Amino acid sequence: MVPAAQSFSPFYLTAGAVQLRAARFEGDGSRLCLILNGQTEFIEKYFEVIDEFRGRGFAVVTFDWRGQGGSDRLLPDRRKAHIEDFSAYDQDLNTVIREVLKPMMAEGNTIKPIAVAHSMGGNVLLRRLHDVRGEFAAAILSAPMVGITPRGVPWWLVERIADRLNQNGPSPDFVWGMGKRDQLKLPFALQIVTSDARRYARNQALLAADPELRLNGPTWGWLGAALHSIALLEKPGYAEAIRTRALVIGAGRDRVCNTGAIRAFAARMPHGEYVEIDGAQHELLMERDPLRAKWWAAVDTFLTQNAPAVSR
Repeated sequence: MVPAAQSFSPFYLTAGAVQLRAARFEGDGSRLCLILNGQTEFIEKYFEVIDEFRGRGFAVVTFDWRGQGGSDRLLPDRRKAHIEDFSAYDQDLNTVIREVLKPMMAEGNTIKPIAVAHSMGGNVLLRRLHDVRGEFAAAILSAPMVGITPRGVPWWLVERIADRLNQNGPSPDFVWGMGKRDQLKLPFALQIVTSDARRYARNQALLAADPELRLNGPTWGWLGAALHSIALLEKPGYAEAIRTRALVIGAGRDRVCNTGAIRAFAARMPHGEYVEIDGAQHELLMERDPLRAKWWAAVDTFLTQNAPAVSR
């Protein structure tokens, strides 16, 4: 199997008025996996994960959300992660499913795909699972964004500030402090997403090789849209309406998403299974090997039970 880093050949899809950068990686079996990354992330960051799924017999499809990675940016300042409404991300996901995933199924892979989503990608995937039933055999949600940790600021104050700054429309201004936060220059000691210095350095090297991939952080418009999408997921009956079998994995030391909210959401899902990895920070798949091993042990058990390989 040629490693993902060597076989990476991106292509572009049209989603409304934007171009999305996508990629397809062949696997050794009949299984199919869609990987949805988080806010500020990009395809190359997941090469290791892609190859781990390929080694388990999955072909893999993934892409960059609008406004990040190699997809079209939405503001002249490319450093800003911006969106007006998460329905735009719904359009991105629908485009990839319609134009890439379904044609691959038609090529002869009759097994339903699985979906694997991190953080913001998990938020968008939950919206899809709620609205479209029976599309995926199973879903794996890694630290999904069903709640945000405000880091020392009262939650009600964050919501009030976002509402005020977005009252005349989604604000393109950086959330306070993000303008000076250059991801390329952020030292390991100041980041809050992983305890693995080696993988952090690897991802920083990817950004150094292609600085156009990086983002500083979100705008107030993005944060307002995120809060509205989280509020949608919190509505009574929303989680209860998701029928897909799902493994939800929380990070015990998450300082980005609210692990308590993740745990509570999983408990509301009729077919939701929750696993928490003590000591892990937000980016579970970018963590140290012992923590990743726990992630994979939970995932392998879940897939064996809910999306097993089929012999041909």
